[in-house]
Amino acid sequence: MRVLVISDMEGVSGVVKWEQVEGGEPLYEEARKLYTEEINAAVRGAKAAGATEIVVMDCHGAGKGWTFNSLVPELLDPDCEWVVQDEWSEYTEFLEEGCDAALLVAMHSKAGTDRGVMSHTISGRDYRDLRFNGVSVGETGINAALCGAWGCPVVLVTGDDVTCREAVDLLGPELVTVAVKQGLGRYSARNLPPVRARELIEAGAKVGLERRASVPPYDPGKPCEIVAVLASTDLAARYRFRQAVELVDPVTVASRAGDWLTAWRQLVF
Repeated sequence: MRVLVISDMEGVSGVVKWEQVEGGEPLYEEARKLYTEEINAAVRGAKAAGATEIVVMDCHGAGKGWTFNSLVPELLDPDCEWVVQDEWSEYTEFLEEGCDAALLVAMHSKAGTDRGVMSHTISGRDYRDLRFNGVSVGETGINAALCGAWGCPVVLVTGDDVTCREAVDLLGPELVTVAVKQGLGRYSARNLPPVRARELIEAGAKVGLERRASVPPYDPGKPCEIVAVLASTDLAARYRFRQAVELVDPVTVASRAGDWLTAWRQLVF
């Protein structure tokens, strides 16, 4: 069984402030360790479920050279490999070769979500909303659609309780979720102790993979329209002359294609 672990940083137990997820900040070094150990918990759960090949893809943009490279290699479980990509959603080789399931670790809720800890979509400064065929999604939806483009289901999502609810609403009630903290506000949460959070993630990964047949791959639909509502007119204007992308209004752009992957690549690459 081949398993992809896609991870972010804001959904880690104990992480509630930007200074914990921005490269170079003193608090970032502690958060990186917490982050890596939650990834390790998912890897252990995958091994317990029978995974024979596990690849971890860090999707956290920490800046200053740490972007997509925030985990601590020396602490990483030796039974997995990890990818450092250059652009978000760029690495797809493992999916293209055939991947049985994906685990999304330490996710956060989409932009504008009530009580969502550090809620944002892609960039908190740039995006106000993102819609796939009219359905508002966050980064859980993006990652699930990327996996689904190659028939790979997402079987586990971890993060705060708000993110878990968002994931179930999008991917269905059979999805296994692990809430490692309760969102109290954008910068506050009631957290599980790290050891307990890791135990739950490990168990959740095992159960999710054992039940992987019950969660279908996510497909936003064919044809597909992706609409991005941006924070300012200058951000939208960048798309004015991009082929197959329409400037709908001064802050809204739309990419349309026969399938999600084509529409996504038109928008972001």
